[in-house]
Amino acid sequence: MSISVVYWSGTGNTQAMAEAVAEGIAEAGAKADVMEVGSADAAAVASENAFALGCPSMGAEQLEEGEMEPFVEALEPLVSGKKILLFGSYGWGDGEWMREWASRMKNAGAVLVRDEGVIANEAPDEEALAECRAAGKELAEAV
Repeated sequence: MSISVVYWSGTGNTQAMAEAVAEGIAEAGAKADVMEVGSADAAAVASENAFALGCPSMGAEQLEEGEMEPFVEALEPLVSGKKILLFGSYGWGDGEWMREWASRMKNAGAVLVRDEGVIANEAPDEEALAECRAAGKELAEAV
């Protein structure tokens, strides 16, 4: 079984989180397919029973608009019943972008592994990376 971990990262923080999620997926005995959002196909990702999506907070606490937002828009009508893990980092605010993203995916029928995703302030520290690994393992075990 392969689980996609699709992310957008401007500084490497969300990429580090994606790699930690993939480590957790591997710990659970599944294969993680880590890819930048620009290389991902929404229909292919949606064909999986479970996947992870990562994006930092941008602007006024929103998803990155050039690649991630269009990908999420394409994915949204296809996520009903899918198990999804959301993750990302932020530099300001209080995580509103993640709460809105989680609510959006739940409203589309997704089953979130972590109700409000996994977030890290700035560069993820070891505690945040451990949380990403644990969440990746939970995602793989939920399938």
